[in-house]
Amino acid sequence: MLLTLIDIITYVLNLISTLLIIYLVLSMLISFNVVNTYNQFVAAVWRGLSALFDPMLAPLRRVLPDTRPLDLSPMALIVLIRIAGIVLGHAATSVALQ
Repeated sequence: MLLTLIDIITYVLNLISTLLIIYLVLSMLISFNVVNTYNQFVAAVWRGLSALFDPMLAPLRRVLPDTRPLDLSPMALIVLIRIAGIVLGHAATSVALQ
């Protein structure tokens, strides 16, 4: 039962990482004026991803330096999520060995 829960949490962390990569790419495309938010689809995706990730990224943005054209906080959050996944994987291995 515990291994199934760890697998589900790992899957959710991978999903969040994938959505963060999409958020990061879209934010770079918007900041360099490759796409703009006047497009309704782009605006809808941007609003949805911003609503999802801005509460998670706000504490990191306060800590990280301000680099105007690039936002480094999504990359930092991806690293933290990957570290959490590694820790969960090792926890699952230790539980399975008992």
